[in-house]
Amino acid sequence: MNLRACFLAAATLALAWALHLQAQELAPAAAAEAALEQVKAAETALEEAKGGRDRVAALSQTVQAFENGLGAVRSGQRRVTIRERELSLELAAQEEEIAGLLSVLLARGRSGSPSLFLHPEGPLGTARAGMIVTEVTPALSLQAAELRSKLVEVSTLRQLQASAEGTLQKGLTGVQTARAELNQAIADRVELPKRFIEDPVKTALLIATSDTLDSFATSLWQISGGPVENVNENIEARKGSLLMPVAGRILRRAGEADAAGIKREGILIATRPRALVSSPVAATVRYQGPLLTFGNVIILEPQNGLLLVFAGLDVVYGTTGDVLVEGAPVGLMGGEDAAVGEILTQVENGAGSDLSETLYLEVREDNQPVNPESWFRSEKEN
Repeated sequence: MNLRACFLAAATLALAWALHLQAQELAPAAAAEAALEQVKAAETALEEAKGGRDRVAALSQTVQAFENGLGAVRSGQRRVTIRERELSLELAAQEEEIAGLLSVLLARGRSGSPSLFLHPEGPLGTARAGMIVTEVTPALSLQAAELRSKLVEVSTLRQLQASAEGTLQKGLTGVQTARAELNQAIADRVELPKRFIEDPVKTALLIATSDTLDSFATSLWQISGGPVENVNENIEARKGSLLMPVAGRILRRAGEADAAGIKREGILIATRPRALVSSPVAATVRYQGPLLTFGNVIILEPQNGLLLVFAGLDVVYGTTGDVLVEGAPVGLMGGEDAAVGEILTQVENGAGSDLSETLYLEVREDNQPVNPESWFRSEKEN
């Protein structure tokens, strides 16, 4: 292949790479930078929430803001690490090509005298050489621009990697502080409105005589003495659009068997440690506390005949009979926040998952379990 054909092929390859890079638009870097801003915004929100009137609501939103920000940082850093490795491998594989390109560029940079372009074959040879240089110059410029773009992107990605540790530490400290403030705010708040006063003796008897969640939920009316006033008048209109009570992803759907072959009517949601669980709608707390083998359970009733069962919490807020507003905190998941070093190791290795806790969610209509996904939006992982 002659010199002209070589440079034309190089130009085509460089153009293809340039279009590829343009399509990417540094998405990993942009995502990582946006995640850093989320954590900074959550830090500001925490300071404002401490002095707000409705501290419980403000702090609940702040905890969720930190959780979302930390999740975005982890996801963003994972993408940054993958992209940085890809670029580093590409540049390493093209070392000889890059060295050759730099040599040509340096040679052209030293060619200041027009006499250097004179060809020994005379004017015709000089004209031909000039035509080749004219065709070669755009290809060289394109290759140089591609190389510059890659080097700038690598530099940006490495700076984001370097700043990740500090951002994660601030975020973890912030979310832990926000949770502690939330616990205190809930302990300090004035008693919530109540639909009924729980009879502890009846509750104890119901728990003792119930051997399944189904039997317990079916007999809940015994605790309050009968139906309670509706909290929501038209919740049917929101069917299929309710937000999940916790950030995470569906691990097992209704009717799917677990490792032991057991099938349940609800869904299992994988969440992060200490994740905040919130009420998706205004509701009355029909029961909260330990139940059978489900750990801590809270059962909400948005309207007569409709029950939302959340099981597997570590901490449960409120008392039976409380009336909760939409978005009110109902508890925290178990586990412990991963240390910064552990998070960075997981990101670096691309292994492991931060969704180590599980929340069981069941929905019951007129004492019959239904698929929770008919009520909740489940298409997005948080």
